[in-house]
Amino acid sequence: MPEGDTIHYAANRIRPILEGHVPDELLTPHARFRRDRWPERLEGRAVRSVDAHGKHLFLRFEGSLVIHSHLRMTGSWGTGKQGERWKRNPRRAWLVLRHGDGEVVQFDGPILELMTESRTRLDRRISGLGPDIIKPEFDEASFLRRLRQDDPTRPIGDALLDQRTIAGIGNLWKVEGCWLAQIDPWRRTADVSDEEVLGIVRGIRPLMQQSARDGMQDRYKVIYGRTERPCPRCGGKVRVKGQWDDNRPTFWCTGCQT
Repeated sequence: MPEGDTIHYAANRIRPILEGHVPDELLTPHARFRRDRWPERLEGRAVRSVDAHGKHLFLRFEGSLVIHSHLRMTGSWGTGKQGERWKRNPRRAWLVLRHGDGEVVQFDGPILELMTESRTRLDRRISGLGPDIIKPEFDEASFLRRLRQDDPTRPIGDALLDQRTIAGIGNLWKVEGCWLAQIDPWRRTADVSDEEVLGIVRGIRPLMQQSARDGMQDRYKVIYGRTERPCPRCGGKVRVKGQWDDNRPTFWCTGCQT
């Protein structure tokens, strides 16, 4: 699943094409939108802003209408010049917006919806999100408060993935953050101090912010995917095991993550 830095990177690419402009063309080629009349409902409306929160992306139009997207495991945003070859089959496009010579395409959904601004403030999927780790105004106190209100027996690696606690961290950054802070991802949250938790977040936050700017997430992988290889810090063996109940692969060093 794309993580918060990937979604912020997509917003950063979309913004120069659409923000402040009325799209020259808006298409919804997917069959599920045939009766929704998005082109008619958004005709003549400028895109006021393009922003992200955690793993959610928002195109905010004049008239308090918002296109909300969550990519889950299958979706993708593409940007480029009109006429360039798309990275996915055109039949997989759900939304196409064009302005000038720029083009924005959303592929494969699965969550793509047009809603009002007021609904974005009331929808629990959005309003219940924790503070966004990538944003400059990230609130550490709010994050800690939400974490301590959660199940104290929950493994810290699992707790970091809960978007209601902190928005934007996915499996890759959970792995890298726990490794940077030398924390066993299966340690109970109650047994991880506030300073240790903040050490995880502070370790990955600047890396995620940089990835949101340059889109080079893979360059920041240090331990992720290094199963049975030596740890680059202590030389211990890197192991992998499914995290909690969803079996997402978690990599950790048996030598220095205690």
